[in-house]
Amino acid sequence: MNAPLPVDVLRQHLIDPEICIRCNTCEETCPVDAITHDSNNYVVDPDICNGCMACVPPCPTGSIDNWRLMVRSEAYSVQEQLGWEELPKEKSLPTPAVESDVLAPAADAALPASAPGVAATFTPAGASVPPWSAAHPYVNLYTHKTPMTANVVGNYRVTGADTESDIHHIVLDFGELPFPVLEGQSIGILPPGLDAQGRPHHARQYSLASPRDGERAGYNNLSLTVKRVTEDHGGAAAHGVCSNYLCDLAKNDTVQVIGPFGHTFLMPNHPRANLIMICTGTGSAPMRAMTERYRRRIDTGENGKLMLFFGARTERELPYFGPLMKLPRDFIDINLALSREAGQPKRYVQDLIRDRAEQVCALLADRNTCIYVCGLKGMEVGVLDALRDVTMQSGQDWSILHDVLRREGRLHFETY
Repeated sequence: MNAPLPVDVLRQHLIDPEICIRCNTCEETCPVDAITHDSNNYVVDPDICNGCMACVPPCPTGSIDNWRLMVRSEAYSVQEQLGWEELPKEKSLPTPAVESDVLAPAADAALPASAPGVAATFTPAGASVPPWSAAHPYVNLYTHKTPMTANVVGNYRVTGADTESDIHHIVLDFGELPFPVLEGQSIGILPPGLDAQGRPHHARQYSLASPRDGERAGYNNLSLTVKRVTEDHGGAAAHGVCSNYLCDLAKNDTVQVIGPFGHTFLMPNHPRANLIMICTGTGSAPMRAMTERYRRRIDTGENGKLMLFFGARTERELPYFGPLMKLPRDFIDINLALSREAGQPKRYVQDLIRDRAEQVCALLADRNTCIYVCGLKGMEVGVLDALRDVTMQSGQDWSILHDVLRREGRLHFETY
């Protein structure tokens, strides 16, 4: 009768504000809407989070994968988390800690879909693992507190000067300091100055447009594809803090860089791997990186097939149009979807996927094929619908193939 009262313990899910780059992936992924944010932090509501782990694999930085054993009544509130600049230190728990809902990560992962607290209906569109042969990525080598300084060695506009779409190809050099990257990874740029609350600006994330051995082969540099933001998605005037900063950079300027980020949107490394690449606008960046990796080894016999579906309003607004059209036709199968080209019907990437159903299905039937989709968030549904249609047209079950592609790390989305 004199035994200590049981203590209700919570394994609280937290986001590290020092690593988080505010890409919004976690909030979009969470199936129970437990994640929210303000102008300072992304946070997890302890009263809603069920520990389903759905948000952990897609996070490019790993900032989402933090946990604290807490007495439930002392759990950090949303308001407390919103004010953090760094994670708090671990608290010691009273003993004995019983009647707990604490689960080790391995036990979480092993729970059946019907277990209490697990979101059984959550099915991501793409894979949460890389292809089996992908090279090992390095992530979070440089953080907000310890950024890397890069030198600008090039800044070129890659869309027509007479178009509203002002997209730049920016080359950053790291000198003798290590900054190893892979195709499909991204970096964070810290724009100078303060936000409306008087705090330093958060980093903005940009996909790499160059392969692992540099924008210039054998050099410690990389490139980005950046569109100058002058309006929001609704068409209202808006000034993109980081995009305008980057587009206005001059040669020999310096930039504060963090990262690299990303451990799943990686290209396969084994010989004769095929790539289906689907993109719009600046979503072409990782596709350029992968294509250039293949181009540099074109004489080795290691390459599989490349098939590209690239969407833009007009040819003049399609970044890298000139260099892209100079690539050999037997090297890459290029399909351009132009939605505003004068005298032509509107075409979108999903339309062209359906037009090329036979060739797409042939590649999907090859276990060496990986699919990469990058661009605006709204394109996901259209692309998935088109892949479903061409699969069903060939007499296959898309739900089965979709699951195989995800489990084997062969279908990847990076949308924003």
